[in-house]
Amino acid sequence: MHALSLLLLLVAFNLKLFAADKAATPEALVAKLYKAHDAEKSPFFQDKDRALVDDYFTKEMADLMWKDIKASKGEVGAIDFDPLYNAQDTEIKNFVINQAKVDGGKATVVVNFTNLGKKTLITFKLAQQNDVWKISDIQYPEGHALLKLYKDAAGN
Repeated sequence: MHALSLLLLLVAFNLKLFAADKAATPEALVAKLYKAHDAEKSPFFQDKDRALVDDYFTKEMADLMWKDIKASKGEVGAIDFDPLYNAQDTEIKNFVINQAKVDGGKATVVVNFTNLGKKTLITFKLAQQNDVWKISDIQYPEGHALLKLYKDAAGN
């Protein structure tokens, strides 16, 4: 009986770790993306692992990103800047991921920070796909958006 209890505890613990890895909240997914990006394990600009792109982005966004990544063949594609910091050069301070505003199966997460002395605000749009949060767009203060940049590059 004791062994069965221990087994059930281990299974429950592993399920909890699996759920945490799937980024149960919109804020957790955005935080996971920044952490991977800063550790140079970002889905952006890599052409080896489509699943890495699918982990973070909706099907529409992932399809467009992957198409652009593959078409650019290691050169500059639709984006020529760091999409998480909206810059080419970075010196990040006062980084904050704000609480998500959730409306049904959609959410908005605002990230703000100071880069090279300039306050910056980036807005992540998320949607639930198969009960998992995915990023559907990243919007920047100048009015451009990542989804549109990829769509324009694809001729959509």
